[in-house]
Amino acid sequence: MENILISGGAGFIGSNLALKLVSLGHNVRVLDNLSPQIHTNSKENSQLYQSIKGKVTFINGDVRNRKDWQKAIANSTVIVHLAAETGTGQSMYQIEKYVQVNCGGTAIMLDVLANEKHTVKKVVVASSRAIYGEGKYHCESHGEVFPDEREDTQMSNGQFEPLCSICKQPLGILATDEDSKIHPSSIYGITKSDQEQMILVASKSLGISAIALRYQNVYGPGQSLSNPYTGILSIFSTRILNNNPINIFEDGKESRDFVFIDDVVNATVLAIQDNKLKSCSLNVGSGVSTTVQTVADSLKKLYQSDVDIKVSGNYRLGDIRHNKADISKIKKLLGFSPKVSFDDGLKQFVDWVKNQEVNSDKYEQSINEMKDKGLIK
Repeated sequence: MENILISGGAGFIGSNLALKLVSLGHNVRVLDNLSPQIHTNSKENSQLYQSIKGKVTFINGDVRNRKDWQKAIANSTVIVHLAAETGTGQSMYQIEKYVQVNCGGTAIMLDVLANEKHTVKKVVVASSRAIYGEGKYHCESHGEVFPDEREDTQMSNGQFEPLCSICKQPLGILATDEDSKIHPSSIYGITKSDQEQMILVASKSLGISAIALRYQNVYGPGQSLSNPYTGILSIFSTRILNNNPINIFEDGKESRDFVFIDDVVNATVLAIQDNKLKSCSLNVGSGVSTTVQTVADSLKKLYQSDVDIKVSGNYRLGDIRHNKADISKIKKLLGFSPKVSFDDGLKQFVDWVKNQEVNSDKYEQSINEMKDKGLIK
């Protein structure tokens, strides 16, 4: 039995992880500021918070506050650091906030561990596939390549596939492994890379084990339906249930590696329980890429909806084109293997959404906000 602290433990991943750890007999403490963007305006209306209420020791605090960290870390043996501002688009204009929370909050945690007495022996941090930028591709002439961020001039002409930086020819997607080039294309990606590196480097000098889990696109029952900035499945579902049309960016062929929440929780538990790894970064995904067009069509069918799906050619600067994780390393080192297919996971998600009270969506508001900042074209 461990005393496990989960920062951001009232969030989507954190609350599911907390309940799993409690069921395994661990003592769980949660540090969370209950951000209104995720939890609405009160904890009484937050299903995520209510799911863990009374089952964990809850600290309503902020990772930017040293005293909150000190209180949360006391007597903890494992820290799972999930607390972060998320969303690539929003990060491009809320730069100070993202850096303060993601980098600054992590720095305070590590400073406490470096300079004060504690019982922590392991830190597991939620990293992100966003640290890779476009990730790994194959060029017919130059083999494995890591393309640069797509240019505005390229995408404005409807050319959405990444090009080889050497010969400027279209590329084929490859699964991105942990040894791939780190070159994030958003402020969010930069902060997640910084979080990961800070923890891996500092933990070595502190004699603490550290595992960075590079989560792909996590989805499933319980994810926020009120956050218009992250979670394409939630955004599309909210649009459909409000009888609003779906606007698919680019040509609809962009793809993501969707990994079900139960698989993410299981991977994280394996990282907590592992006694061999001292410093390691691991992808957590399904190893399968699914196009955005497929997502929209599947959701429309499952909801039995007749809303319009428009492939608009709009695009967001800083977005990646494809995402497919190489998960061979986590299979080898932790024995992790995803159990839930995208079709099965999507049905579970939709069945859950159908039983929720879905308010008017804020998608247009978020889009206009990003247009005003020059991010959406």
